[in-house]
Amino acid sequence: MTAPRRPGLLTDLGAAALTLVLVGIAGWLGLWQYDAWQAHRTAEARDLSELTPAPLTDVMGPDDPFPAPDLGRPVELTGEWMDGGFWVADRELDGEAGYWAVAPLQVDDAAVLVVRGWAQEPDPALLAATGEADVTGWIQAPEGSLVTDDDPGDDVFPEIRVADAVQRVDVDLYSAFVVSQEPATGLQAAELEALPSPSRFTGVRNLLYAVEWWVFGAFAAFIWWRWRQDATAPEVASPTTG
Repeated sequence: MTAPRRPGLLTDLGAAALTLVLVGIAGWLGLWQYDAWQAHRTAEARDLSELTPAPLTDVMGPDDPFPAPDLGRPVELTGEWMDGGFWVADRELDGEAGYWAVAPLQVDDAAVLVVRGWAQEPDPALLAATGEADVTGWIQAPEGSLVTDDDPGDDVFPEIRVADAVQRVDVDLYSAFVVSQEPATGLQAAELEALPSPSRFTGVRNLLYAVEWWVFGAFAAFIWWRWRQDATAPEVASPTTG
């Protein structure tokens, strides 16, 4: 014989209430950590392109590695155009294939590669740049996907690589290039291609904490369910003797 059983009402309600509190706290803490993870990623991937331009020398020096957190930041620089300009192939503008016109701008004892604008076809007349210039543009990291240059002897490069460009000038080059906000005469403004993207490991500790809290909440709910199953399981009645 079996007989149903049920825990006391206060015990039953107390266990359910405690479980709800624990699950609620765990869920809220998990969400808090998840939001912190998202905030870290958003901060790293922030769009700096609308900030007030800063002097290039305040962002990096000629011998500094590229400052990854400043990718896309507007900078100002003043210098003198140098020989050694080149075109960069396979650059789109509004979905149309074309070329970037790039020229080195000497700033003190080093030079910065400046994207002066976009053209549908490479034209030597559009590549020429002389005299002094004040440039405002967005700082970008040099490229380096190891694309092969089919004709190293011409003025068309597949990418903006400092190692290639330094052979065309007699001064050191910054480990960055600048996309000018104002195109040169005869050119159109080049589209900004690279903005910061968060690392896959950015804020990962917060994400793991979030998962831990949610697992704890699920475990608390399981413990309550298991206790409820045991507490309400039918009780085997002892046989009576006649």
